Amino acid sequence: MKLEGRRTSDNVDDRRRSGKTTATLGIGGLIVVGIITWLMGGNPLDVITNQLANVMQTGTEHEPSAREDSMAVFASTILAGTEDVWTKEFEKMGRKYTPPKMVLFPGSTRSGCGNASSQTGPFYCPTDQTLYIDLSFFDQMSNQLGAGGDFAYAYVIAHEVGHHVQNLLGTIDKVNQMQSRANKKESNQLSVRLELQADFYAGIWAYYDNKMYKSLEEGDIEKGLNAASAIGDDRLQMQSQGYTVPDAFNHGTSEQRVRWLKKGATSGRIADGDTFSPDYSSL
Repeated sequence: MKLEGRRTSDNVDDRRRSGKTTATLGIGGLIVVGIITWLMGGNPLDVITNQLANVMQTGTEHEPSAREDSMAVFASTILAGTEDVWTKEFEKMGRKYTPPKMVLFPGSTRSGCGNASSQTGPFYCPTDQTLYIDLSFFDQMSNQLGAGGDFAYAYVIAHEVGHHVQNLLGTIDKVNQMQSRANKKESNQLSVRLELQADFYAGIWAYYDNKMYKSLEEGDIEKGLNAASAIGDDRLQMQSQGYTVPDAFNHGTSEQRVRWLKKGATSGRIADGDTFSPDYSSL
């Protein structure tokens, strides 16, 4: 991506130097990780046992590397780009866009949704309208998932901002209400629809960011699509357990995630991102 000379966001809370790395999770983090592990078909008791075994370990002060500092600037620049794009898109809808905050942390920190841990990956908390990212996740994407590259990392940030857009538009509240009346399978399908729409919104950001700044270079979109494929529920389940449990999917298959990210990146029309009306089998 071409990002030289672009502004960084003022909405970044960098906790990396004031925080500590630690091998333990708070009770909220244990619950979140346990739920994710269960949804992916694993045994949440394994996670809890491992964390409790480390509960007496003392954290050590975190000293960011030069690469990590560079990635912090990168993340802040991408966040600023999402602010520019979504401010204009909300104006088209006759609305005012309130940008989210982004917290950069090492290991673990507190969020409005409980404990934030590097083990849960980047996430958006609607309670405090904040993205939480341990920048080491980008190294994991590259080294463990084979999904590196600037646009792949930018896609992750833009996806979480997509959840913020859903929050501002009232979509997350509506989904929460529907999930409260749904069974487990139906609730997971609603989560998939929500996640695929966030992928679409990430594509919308890419479309307009490129129009504004000519930011995309040859191969960038392919790297983003590769990242979307790498974090599909089916692929992650196959890697972790050797088989898939479709009823436990809550983010979408690799094919679905690629399709909706690509759709947003080529369409540029928010109206094309309705993932809730189509039949689930056709997503």
